[in-house]
Amino acid sequence: MSAHIVRLGTARLKNEGTRIGTVRRPPRGVAKARFAADNWYDVWYPELSPSADLVAKALGAETPKDWAAFERAYRAEMNAPAAKRTLELLAALSQHADFSVGCYCEDESRCHRSILRALLQEHGARMA
Repeated sequence: MSAHIVRLGTARLKNEGTRIGTVRRPPRGVAKARFAADNWYDVWYPELSPSADLVAKALGAETPKDWAAFERAYRAEMNAPAAKRTLELLAALSQHADFSVGCYCEDESRCHRSILRALLQEHGARMA
C-alpha cells in the first residue's frame, strides 16, 4: 500500500487506487461525469492545491529563485492546520491503502505535486 504522485489525465498506474485531484480548477471542456473515466481524478480536493495567487506565482516562476519563493509560500499554506491534518491523514492512509494525488502539469519538477511528494514523505507517508 502506498501513495502515488501522478499527472492527471494520464493512464492509471497498476495499483494506483483512488486518484485525488489536487488542482484549483476542474479540467476545462470535460463533463463532470467523465472525470474518473477519462483518468482525470476520482475525487477533487482543491484544498491541497496552491491558492489562486500562488498558482499565478508558480506559472510565472522563471528562475530557481522564483521557484524557491513559490515553494516557501506553498509550504506555508500547507502548514495551516487544515492542510496539515490532511497531509497527516493521507500519510496514515498510505500505510493501509493505495491512492494517488496529482495535478495537470507536464513537468513534476515545476509543479506543486513535487512539493506534495516531499510533504507526504515528511509526514511519514509510504510512497510508491
